[in-house]
Amino acid sequence: MTGRIPLRKRLLVRLLIASVLIAVCSVAATAWLAVTTTTSALREEQGQDLAADMDILARLSGYAAGHPDWKGVRQTVRDLAAKTGRRIALTSPDRVLLADSAPRGTPLPPRPAASVDPLRTDTYTEPGAQLSGLDPRAVGPYRLTAGERERLDAVAAKQRACFEGFGIRATIERTPAGRPFVTAADGTAAPGYFEDRCGYPPAAPTATERRALTALTGRTSACLARKGMDPDLPLYLMLDPGSAGASGRFLVKYAGAADDKGTRLVQSCVDSARRAQLDPYVAPVAELFLGFGDQATPRFDMSPANKAKVVGAAGLVLAVTVAVTAVVATRLVRPLRALTAAAQQPPERHVRVPVTTRDETGILAEAFNDLTERRERLEAQRKAMVSDIAHELRSPLTNIRGWLEVTRDGLVEPDPALLDSLHEEALVLQRVIDDLQDLAAADAGTLRLHREPVAAGDLLDQVAAAHRVAADAGGVTLRTESGGDPWLDADPVRMRQALGNLVSNALRHTPADGTVTLAARRDGDEVVFTVADTGHGIAADDLPHVFDRFWRAEKSRSRRTGGSGLGLPIVRHLVAAHGGTAGAASEPGQGAVLTLRLPGIPPPRDG
Repeated sequence: MTGRIPLRKRLLVRLLIASVLIAVCSVAATAWLAVTTTTSALREEQGQDLAADMDILARLSGYAAGHPDWKGVRQTVRDLAAKTGRRIALTSPDRVLLADSAPRGTPLPPRPAASVDPLRTDTYTEPGAQLSGLDPRAVGPYRLTAGERERLDAVAAKQRACFEGFGIRATIERTPAGRPFVTAADGTAAPGYFEDRCGYPPAAPTATERRALTALTGRTSACLARKGMDPDLPLYLMLDPGSAGASGRFLVKYAGAADDKGTRLVQSCVDSARRAQLDPYVAPVAELFLGFGDQATPRFDMSPANKAKVVGAAGLVLAVTVAVTAVVATRLVRPLRALTAAAQQPPERHVRVPVTTRDETGILAEAFNDLTERRERLEAQRKAMVSDIAHELRSPLTNIRGWLEVTRDGLVEPDPALLDSLHEEALVLQRVIDDLQDLAAADAGTLRLHREPVAAGDLLDQVAAAHRVAADAGGVTLRTESGGDPWLDADPVRMRQALGNLVSNALRHTPADGTVTLAARRDGDEVVFTVADTGHGIAADDLPHVFDRFWRAEKSRSRRTGGSGLGLPIVRHLVAAHGGTAGAASEPGQGAVLTLRLPGIPPPRDG
């Protein structure tokens, strides 16, 4: 059989091909995922390092904006180094060390990372410096006095209370110079359409701001004169109330600047004048060095050696995967071939296969052996059933044929006694055929039930009445017992048939002066029927076979004394069709008890 299977369709080859494809795909996917993940991680780390560097530069620029020198910066440098894990060093433009988080004597990196100058900040370093290039925290002579802040705070508090009276949640923030301004709770500007009711923000310059603005105006006029513009024309400088966060942006009005070029020239003079005005209040320019020892910031790149390692590891994984797959596939195919060989044997041989593994193949082998065993047992039961049926049908047919032949030959007169005997034999034959038909319907699942609420006590009375004559004829006492009022949803005809078979079986095995008790009771959600007799009982070895077809406790019994052997199997099928179970218990010499358990229902309500 193996030689006729094409190579490409063999299970071993297909498993190898599938495993190689899976291995290649998994290795490639793993490598791609690892590279992608590593690259993403490196970029994220670089981004975090860049964010940390920008935070360091912003912190040091803020320190320079609020201090006229670098004398107290060492503690700030140490705190930033501990927070970021970086080496931070500040020097003057001519490399005179101002502060360093590394031990003394540690060489500086070859190049500075940035220059710290609050008057010429990087436009990406500090929000608010994008327009003028000045760190907004450098306020110098514009810093408000305590009295001025208190007065402006009172005005801002009233405005916030007014906004909240209209249902607008607002907060008070401050510029670095100490000027308060009101914003909405979400950080946006407070709605302007309420300002006419609540008052405008305190935008008029204080005495401190006016002095600083006057000095700035003089510096700006001197700059304009140097640029060739008329310094005597009116020049108006004021704080921009709409740029409270910038804290240093001014609105400029100059009568001689009628075009955009003139306006830009005036703004340039304002910015240069402000730098000169703030210069005494801020720290001098410093160089910022970041890194570790004398090493610059490392560059992340994969070397050829690392690439070779990745390729080698991928090849090794692929080779190991192919080898392991070949071994597993070989071990998997071997028991499958044994199963195939056993299945191809003739059915009458009932071949088993050895179970060598405990995996899925071993489970399949066990299932195959169980199936073979069941098939062998069913075959034996089929042969026994055919023999039993032939035996059960042969006897009545032989009797009927014999009496008919002697009557036809005139040897016997067809008197009423002979006709009664023939009729009895025909009834026996009909009963066997009916039992076989019921069993066939039960096996095929076509046994029909007409369910209705049935009282267990009524069933007992009906069955007892039907068998009272047979019990009296055999000298057996037949009695019924019913505990409570059990009800069940069942087919009354089929239930009478099942209980009748049990009573008939008990009457046949109960001697004269014995007793057969038919009882019913409720046990939880179930209704329990019992048929107990005082006969000789059933041996323990025979109890498991009580409900088997054509089984008799005494093999020597005929169908007249031992029945056809189909009554109890029919009982089991009828009870199973109702969702119940049948069982038997007995002590030799003390009779037998056959039990039926069926689902019960509550008694129906009257009306």
